[in-house]
Amino acid sequence: MATKIRLQRHGRKNYAFYQIVVADSRAPRDGKFIERIGSYNPNTNPATIDLNFERALYWLQVGAQPTDTTRNILSTEGVLMKKHLLGGVKKGAFDEATAETKFQAWLKDKQNAVQAVKDKNAAAAEADAKARLEAEKAANKAKAEEVAKKKAELAAAAQEDAAEEAEAPAAEGSAE
Repeated sequence: MATKIRLQRHGRKNYAFYQIVVADSRAPRDGKFIERIGSYNPNTNPATIDLNFERALYWLQVGAQPTDTTRNILSTEGVLMKKHLLGGVKKGAFDEATAETKFQAWLKDKQNAVQAVKDKNAAAAEADAKARLEAEKAANKAKAEEVAKKKAELAAAAQEDAAEEAEAPAAEGSAE
């Protein structure tokens, strides 16, 4: 039986997320599967990947073939790197302790890169919010100045009318 590690689509229209499953290559995409080993949500930034590392590594070692997208996901999570290092141990290129230290160093670098992307996105969102707040404050200030100017004009017009009314009776009284 030829097994594949592939994605099984879930979610609604225009908002898909995927389960990472091991299935017989002849089974339908969303049909029967042997084991669910993780999930993948491309709708977040960066994409959210939840993977059972040990089971994915096991299935790769027993011959399951990942699809192209799943291969990229496994590579991102380090499963393919671990398989490669274990192959080197098997051939005698280095011992298991060296392989583990190499893998941990690679994993640390990968996590730092992902954290840098998250920090950059958070900083950009914060800067955007600050810019929107400043623009709103400027618009409110301009609106307040406009309202104050209009109120001053109305007050001046009312004062002018009051002065005219005061002059009118005085002018009538002197005319008599």
